Amino acid sequence: MSDRQAALTGTHVPGTVLSIDAMGGDLGPSVVVAGMAISAGKNPDLRFILHGPKDELEKLVARKRGLIDRVEIRHSDRVVTMNEKPSHVMRHGKGTSMWSAIDAVRSGDAQAAVSCGNTGALMAVSMIRLRKIEGVNRPAIACLWPSRNAHGFNVMLDVGADIRADAEDLLQYALMGASYARNGMDLPRPRVGLLNVGTEDHKGRPELKIAADLILRAAAAADFEFVGFVEGGDLPSDKVDVIVTDGFTGNVALKTGEGTAKMISDLLREAFKFSPLSRIAALLALTSMRRLSKRIDPRRVNGGVFLGLNGTVVKSHGSADSTGIAAAIKLAARLAASGFNDRLAARIAQAEHAAALAIQDHEVQG
Repeated sequence: MSDRQAALTGTHVPGTVLSIDAMGGDLGPSVVVAGMAISAGKNPDLRFILHGPKDELEKLVARKRGLIDRVEIRHSDRVVTMNEKPSHVMRHGKGTSMWSAIDAVRSGDAQAAVSCGNTGALMAVSMIRLRKIEGVNRPAIACLWPSRNAHGFNVMLDVGADIRADAEDLLQYALMGASYARNGMDLPRPRVGLLNVGTEDHKGRPELKIAADLILRAAAAADFEFVGFVEGGDLPSDKVDVIVTDGFTGNVALKTGEGTAKMISDLLREAFKFSPLSRIAALLALTSMRRLSKRIDPRRVNGGVFLGLNGTVVKSHGSADSTGIAAAIKLAARLAASGFNDRLAARIAQAEHAAALAIQDHEVQG
């Protein structure tokens, strides 16, 4: 039974509903729809609310087999461009596909939103329409980082929501990151590390030293393990599950990692094309090379989660192709199906008291 038939008969169609901003990405809405089709083919319980110009989107959806009955299109004739300032979008963004996508989560029509659009604008609209969870000062963007851990990834935040972060903000990031790892990655007691220029206690800016003390004091009550300072080389290691940092440092690290992964992939491809013998070697190593390529492919972990809001929002890279879009949708679907945001809000409420005690204790001792 299609969604249209279900609506006419009053029959309930179970599943996860995701709100998708079709516009704003570098490669256009066709790539977004192609990513939806990939996800729909792998998850029969997924349904979508798609936002953008209706005439164009209807044609794109109709070309994908089995997708039309699982998509509701909501017309938006305006698009938030990559160069628009968040302050301008906050005042004039109503009527854009991005605004409409977030509103579908706000109204409860969808359980999570996915957008490839302007990061600053998306965060601004999300904060206006969804509001911050009580107790959260600065929301953060958390990304998955390929690692040597058994589960394959580490969580890092913030990676670009706000370039500033004082000691109390870093403490909140630790609480939110631990909750994400616990509920999104099934880690009962995540290990949290604070990114610094060295692991020694005397290194780093003053706010990092204060944050380390606050996080350590809150760890027991918030049910995570604080491993102390970690360095850039620890990002893909198995000594930590959650890496906490400010948005400036996190974004630079993220873009550096993505660029390095692409360079390695390109250099390997060039090396195996260098001569007839290297081409033969490439054939012999094809299975291993495919495994390596998949392991370091940034598209596999495309999607940063906005933490600290009353609703789940996943930010996809603007340049993502259909594989990357499908990865972001998969992440949003997993979080939505697990009731992650409700669990996060409950965890923050529980940890807020512990954090307040940690801050009070630090101030008394300081």
